[in-house]
Amino acid sequence: MKKTILTFGPISAAMMAGMYVVFCLARGSGNILLSQILTYTGAVVLFLMLFLGIKSYRDHAPGRFIRFGKAFQVGIYISVVTSLCSAIIWMILYEPVFKGFMDQHTATLMEKLNTSGASVAEIAAKKEEILNHAGLYENPIYRAGIIFIQGFPVEAIMTVIAAFVLKKRQA
Repeated sequence: MKKTILTFGPISAAMMAGMYVVFCLARGSGNILLSQILTYTGAVVLFLMLFLGIKSYRDHAPGRFIRFGKAFQVGIYISVVTSLCSAIIWMILYEPVFKGFMDQHTATLMEKLNTSGASVAEIAAKKEEILNHAGLYENPIYRAGIIFIQGFPVEAIMTVIAAFVLKKRQA
């Protein structure tokens, strides 16, 4: 199980790192549609890696049988490794590649907020929340935590689906 997890987790993280770069470049160009397409593509790639990791473990298991619990365990461990590697990769790339990401993200949120039609009080409260988050994001520990937990719930749902599809009971 360890070999499967330490193979598919980093591969998935490396693919996500590539998606980070392309996503940020697309977002920087102002092409929101392309960045949204890339986000969904990243989710599909992530699901594919979880699916292939669980399948690989099942195919190498004695008798090629795997119960839901074991399949889920393999998928969750792959997800943890993927999230951990993704956070590390983001932290490494943040300064040289993504330094202006949070400023751009904050500006985009502020622009959307200003054109939302919300009341002045709601806009002021939301702006304060956005600026507070931007300030916290400059803390490397907070940033790493956000990146780690950002994708994990989606990965957990994908793991449940893949484990359910790939489970096999002994005849």
